[in-house]
Amino acid sequence: MSNIKIAVINLNISNLGSITRALNKLNYKSLITNKILDLNDASHIIFPGVGSFDKGIEKLKEANLFDALYNLIEIKKKPFLGICLGMQLLGSIGLENNKEEKGLDIIKGTIIKLKKNNKKIKIPHVGWNEVKQVKKDEIFTDIKNNSDFYFIHSYHLKIRDQSQIVSSTNHGENFVSTIRKNNVYGVQFHPEKSLQNGLNFINNFININA
Repeated sequence: MSNIKIAVINLNISNLGSITRALNKLNYKSLITNKILDLNDASHIIFPGVGSFDKGIEKLKEANLFDALYNLIEIKKKPFLGICLGMQLLGSIGLENNKEEKGLDIIKGTIIKLKKNNKKIKIPHVGWNEVKQVKKDEIFTDIKNNSDFYFIHSYHLKIRDQSQIVSSTNHGENFVSTIRKNNVYGVQFHPEKSLQNGLNFINNFININA
């Protein structure tokens, strides 16, 4: 436990209170930062996010984190958890706000809008929904299949490599709700807002890479 240093990326577009409270409940200390040196020194990086894809990329570049984050994740293999927008920014291309924006391209795929297939489907997708585990992974240790997690989003990652999908969720259509690529996890839901299952999820992420 003493060698665990968790850095939470702050781009000034996220609600950081929920994730820091969750980490405190799990007895982990964390540092909220957008400094490259802090991220380099961390044992784990968590990137929570809300907002639009293009704004997220803009903020990463303003903080000189776009290339640095790619290096930390892909080259140095830092354990990384991207939450909501933090997951989406890992993708190749975002199509939000009627423009095409290049992402970190760590996960090959495109960020597209959820389909409104009928009047019952509301966009944005807000609230609790089932997460179906499509492959066995340590990240869901002590979490039952089809457990509810909390979502708030209008876009989702359409991934190319199906083997990287860990869970899916249905909201008018099936979309990817958890991905894994080696040291990288991404989730479309908010574990920090998902009660005990969410705490278990965060704790699993930290312990997998402890």
